[in-house]
Amino acid sequence: MDNELAFTPATEIRRLITSGEVSSVELTELFYQRIDALNPQLNAYLALCPDQALAYARAADDAVRNGDTLGPLHGIPISVKDLELTKGVTTTLGSAIFRDRVPEIDSIVVERVKAAGAIILGKTNTPEFGQSGTTENLVSEPCRNPWNTDYTPGGSSGGAAAALAAGLCTLATGSDGGGSIRIPSSFSGVTGIKPSQGRVPRYGGYGGPAVNHFSQSGPMSRTVRDTAMLLQALAGPDSRDPNTMTDAPPDYSAALEGGVAGWRVAWSDDLGYAAVDPEVVQVTRAAAQVFQEMGAIVEEAAPEIEGDPFPAFSTVFGTASYTSYANLYPERRDELTHYVRNTFDAAAKHTAADLSRALAYVDRHKRRFADFFNDYDLLLTPAMAVTAFPIGEHPTSIAGRAVEPWWGYLPFTFPINMSGQTAASVPCGFSAAGLPVGLHIVGPSGAEGRVLRAMAAFEEARPWSQHRPPVS
Repeated sequence: MDNELAFTPATEIRRLITSGEVSSVELTELFYQRIDALNPQLNAYLALCPDQALAYARAADDAVRNGDTLGPLHGIPISVKDLELTKGVTTTLGSAIFRDRVPEIDSIVVERVKAAGAIILGKTNTPEFGQSGTTENLVSEPCRNPWNTDYTPGGSSGGAAAALAAGLCTLATGSDGGGSIRIPSSFSGVTGIKPSQGRVPRYGGYGGPAVNHFSQSGPMSRTVRDTAMLLQALAGPDSRDPNTMTDAPPDYSAALEGGVAGWRVAWSDDLGYAAVDPEVVQVTRAAAQVFQEMGAIVEEAAPEIEGDPFPAFSTVFGTASYTSYANLYPERRDELTHYVRNTFDAAAKHTAADLSRALAYVDRHKRRFADFFNDYDLLLTPAMAVTAFPIGEHPTSIAGRAVEPWWGYLPFTFPINMSGQTAASVPCGFSAAGLPVGLHIVGPSGAEGRVLRAMAAFEEARPWSQHRPPVS
């Protein structure tokens, strides 16, 4: 098989498979050959399931030969982030405690991937419980960036991004509770969208009894059209998730057409509070200018942010995670990563009043962002404050300002999880060191189609998929 097929868009792969020009079995075997050759350099996968995948691929090929009705992702090889439960396939959640767990059920995301006809290759690397913007855990070696293997691919969907960038899958599922789709998309040079809160049901994915107030599963790929294709398969209501949107999603592929001419677009390089690397500002500001070239009205503006939003975010996110995994704490505290221990130690001290105040902040924050989009169609910012950095060397200062190492580099992503709106990262250029830079495109709640349309217009104006990292 031609290795170029590993980088062929999913939309074209489906045509090749359904026409019989390429078999799903051959394509699946090609990806496993590439994984065998390249994954040792990247640690993008935590678990593989070749027997199951090849059985599904053979069935997919039989369906084509028999003239059966074919799903929208029929025969397409996909990776699944290891925060999603997969029946019969090891699911660790990035935690050594669950190193050998094999679930008996699929999450809703996995149910929908299978129902659409995709072939699951394996589970991609993630930090423990998705609680870091980089991808290190106690299950495996750190996940590495295909553009420079000394560097992080980001997190928590770091394995998904690394696998996509290196051509180790055609599509990937991710999830985003504070930037976990957009961080690795920006650092690794791929495309990903965080859907609006409730657009993709989360049952069977994250933790136990508590709702993660901010997390959404979503698609990652190498092209905007592929991203829309996968989002269509994932989105839609399900009563098992009490927070799911009840309306049916629109046709996301149809929404890609039309461009952005006449749209009113806000641009902010710092959201009024963030420290940002000047090189990142330069690259993303030039990308924002492209929107003006495409006919949009681009103005410098941003929603008002009340002080530092991170304490409220941390209280809500940490409390939800702690509640989900309280049965592991404190009895198995010593088996957890240091960042999860820190989160749980802090959350264990939160009072009901602390959580109530944080939720009140979130409510005010949501209203400010919703009001902002009464005046603007989109908000553009850098996706990240920096490009990818060496593994274990989180920035302590950015643009001459001291920042908190664990979250100072992601000031643009977590506020959108708090507002509940949809946002994406699309590759827009490189740093002088050859590392990808992502443009952050934010829309109102429920406006995934609008954001995808803007992404498609930008991708057409500034094509990206021809770029490949050294490890590919």
